[in-house]
Amino acid sequence: MNIQIPSHEEIQAAFKKGEANVVALFDKVSQQIVELAEQLAKQAEIIKALQAKAAKNSRNSGKPPSSDGYGKANKTESLRKTGVRSNGGQPGHTGSTLNAVETPDHTETHDQANCKNCQASLADVAVSGLEERQVFDIPAISIEVTAHRATLKICPDCGTENKGDFPETVSQPVQYGHGVKTWATYFNNQHFIPVERTAQIFKDLLGHAPSEATLLKANQELVELIEPARLAVKAQLQQADVLHVDETGLRVKGKLHWLHSASTDKLTDYTVHSQRGKEAMTEAGILEDFTGRMVHDHWKVYFTYEQSDHALCNSHHLRELNFIEKQYQQPWAADMAALLLEIKDEVEKTALETDHLSPPQSELFEHRYDVIVNQGLKDNPYSAAENKDGQAKKRGRPKQTPAYNLLVRLKDFKLETLAFMYDFRVPFDNNQAERDIRMVKVKQKVSGGFRTFQGAQRFGSIRGYISTARKNSVSIFDAIKSAFSGSPFIPQPQA
Repeated sequence: MNIQIPSHEEIQAAFKKGEANVVALFDKVSQQIVELAEQLAKQAEIIKALQAKAAKNSRNSGKPPSSDGYGKANKTESLRKTGVRSNGGQPGHTGSTLNAVETPDHTETHDQANCKNCQASLADVAVSGLEERQVFDIPAISIEVTAHRATLKICPDCGTENKGDFPETVSQPVQYGHGVKTWATYFNNQHFIPVERTAQIFKDLLGHAPSEATLLKANQELVELIEPARLAVKAQLQQADVLHVDETGLRVKGKLHWLHSASTDKLTDYTVHSQRGKEAMTEAGILEDFTGRMVHDHWKVYFTYEQSDHALCNSHHLRELNFIEKQYQQPWAADMAALLLEIKDEVEKTALETDHLSPPQSELFEHRYDVIVNQGLKDNPYSAAENKDGQAKKRGRPKQTPAYNLLVRLKDFKLETLAFMYDFRVPFDNNQAERDIRMVKVKQKVSGGFRTFQGAQRFGSIRGYISTARKNSVSIFDAIKSAFSGSPFIPQPQA
């Protein structure tokens, strides 16, 4: 927009024609200035929105850490508050160190033949004492080959040739045993070592290099063997009081797929699907019959399970509040963040003695919560959509600011946001689900994605089994070994 500033001659001509012409001239200029100011205000809003978008990262929004890049990671401010405890192990922490054992596997005695001072012979001198030092080491590892031989006998009465029965696990003339399969699946699924490099490890350490097909077949066999454990975990998750759910993107065959997780502090289940929504959740087979409290990050599909209660992740809220405070300089956001953390501290302190806050405490926190939300809505009123001419649009949902959207969520989902205050079994955040997803994201960083959908599904099934074993303090290696022996680890239902 261009403002036509009157020249000196135009102003003089207007004065000569009379006061009315002067007023009209300056009214025209004033109108242009107003229109320019409105245009600048709209441009300022666009610039502010772009700056806000650029300022978002994993610390102040729901964006994943992988989107931060190398530059932002060191510039973002952590939400973690400085504690009063010093770094390192805390009092009562059980440390680990290398201690001597009473019964070593091997003993070597080192005798001294001559005196180190005068070189006199000590061959016939009695031993007056011993000083012992112990070395912990790994013996040489090698593959052992066991030949299974079935005897052939001809019956002297009828002449029938009889052959001894091989064990059920011995079905081929030459094959790898459970130990090799355990190692292979352990390296591949727990430590994310690709099958090609896993074969190289076997070659370097054991002198045998199983083919990639053999390693993949071992993974498939493990998936089939742990199926009873996975079904048991799903059944127990359906009966849980509090269930953590989340989903994250996964690259499969170069396309975006989704990993859906459902977990507690003792159980984990993963489902890989091409969809993010309810179709995938239904196929996972957990949420349809779940009637407890579901903790999530406000993904709307979760609310379609109306038979469940819901709780929202307040870590997400804290990140968004931090963003609004820093980017838009709105004090209510800092007040709300401080209030949520204050309630969290009060709940943790009260939980040492009882399982609920007193009614006056809860009512006071609720009142303060409402006051902050109402003040925020007063500072961020609803904005009607306008077209280019400044007229209100008749169609479409008007776009609102991030502050307004968060305030509406905090107002409409107050009970879900403060669920941790009403029920001490409900956590403050959904960190359990995020921790369970983290290792799958590490796998994607290592491999870049999965070449087949079946491979991604196998990995999800095995990782759920591994995670459940680890949560129950069961050795992951032993859990895999037990599965190949026909006895997969199945957690006991919790009371």
